[in-house]
Amino acid sequence: MSRTIYCTYLKRDAEGQDFQLYPGEVGKRIFESISKEAWALWMSKQTMLINEKKLSMMNPADRKILEQEMIKFLFEGQDVHVEGYTPPSK
Repeated sequence: MSRTIYCTYLKRDAEGQDFQLYPGEVGKRIFESISKEAWALWMSKQTMLINEKKLSMMNPADRKILEQEMIKFLFEGQDVHVEGYTPPSK
């Protein structure tokens, strides 16, 4: 059974996460106010960041960078910017 939440990223009601995907207080905040759709958008941005900046999830400093970018993207409305990346033209 899916649950509906008000997604603060999409600014509308949407399907919520099935369980807490991220640990700690940030994870609780994501579970309560970020939809599956918004999380999927973040996951694609996260993949781009990891690949373009060559981040290692074994490195605590890299994980901290990723968490900061995630908070800016999901809660502050800032898009992910990767130096030198040009999105494909439509």
